[in-house]
Amino acid sequence: MKKLNIGIVGLGRLGKEYAKNITYLVPNANLVAACSIRKEELDYVKDRYNVPNLYASYEQMLEQQEEMDAVVIVTSTDQHADAIIKAVQAGYHVFCEKPLALNIEDCIRVEKAVAKHPDRITMLGFVRRFDVSYADAKAKINEGLVGTPYLIHSQTIDKDTFAPFQIKFCTTGGGIFHDYNVHDIDLAHWFLGSRIQKVWALGGAYRFPEFALAGDADNTSSMCELENGTMAVLTASRTSSFGHNTCTEIFATEGNLKIGDPPAKNMLQISDKHGIRREGMETFFDRFQTAFLIQIQAFVNHVLENKQPELTMNNATNATLVATALTKSFKEKKPVIISDLLS
Repeated sequence: MKKLNIGIVGLGRLGKEYAKNITYLVPNANLVAACSIRKEELDYVKDRYNVPNLYASYEQMLEQQEEMDAVVIVTSTDQHADAIIKAVQAGYHVFCEKPLALNIEDCIRVEKAVAKHPDRITMLGFVRRFDVSYADAKAKINEGLVGTPYLIHSQTIDKDTFAPFQIKFCTTGGGIFHDYNVHDIDLAHWFLGSRIQKVWALGGAYRFPEFALAGDADNTSSMCELENGTMAVLTASRTSSFGHNTCTEIFATEGNLKIGDPPAKNMLQISDKHGIRREGMETFFDRFQTAFLIQIQAFVNHVLENKQPELTMNNATNATLVATALTKSFKEKKPVIISDLLS
């Protein structure tokens, strides 16, 4: 079996999961190198996954790894653009976690760099497209099962215990719209077959005032108008008391599709002195664990088959553009037209 040799940069909680999946669950891939500025993270992947080549310098990994074919980037968002460009220019295929960048200028830089190297396979990590239920919903829309979609309501909600951790990283991650709603933005474009052209975002730091001090929020809600006249309502929250709660509903002319509601851990229903209930999931990775595996397997297959993915850099640019507009609308407390950001 032909295998893809991969190097990974970024070994935080999500990077470690990528390292595990590549090592144990993707049969046609080898994890041959890892990069982190934290020694304890390099020690972790060396001990757990026996990664043979460890680097504290990303540039050094790109220069010295003769056996490496591709790079998986799981760094903080503010480093994504430069990391992608350096890898592509060095001759590697690239998978990068979402979002593409924090601003439209960096997105355009990446698109131009990638366009100069059409032989490189490049892919962004919009993991919900690889979730079985979301993919099934897309297939049913394409089949015309529920008619023509005209409204999507999509939300990304995290358990409140993770909020204090996120305060530290909300600036490097771009804030709640880039970090949370970028998934929902991409879903709106994907399901509704059009691009968002106008947004109005509201919200605040209702429970954790530290987010307001950083210019961010812990809860937001946004209304979006798409170019084809359809609508999207996007919600984000850092303050769920019971667990992670990603769900989406698609309203169409002949029916509705609902994904992930209720956000149950499994099919078990508990009846006890507290009532009748189901347990929820703790984190986004619990909800999308299988999708993350399908996603990285898809990247490996695309490279080995020399086939560019359906999800393009321009899709990622459009998601960042809308997230930027939502951030602007939230801060300025007024609607924003997307095209105004490009003028």
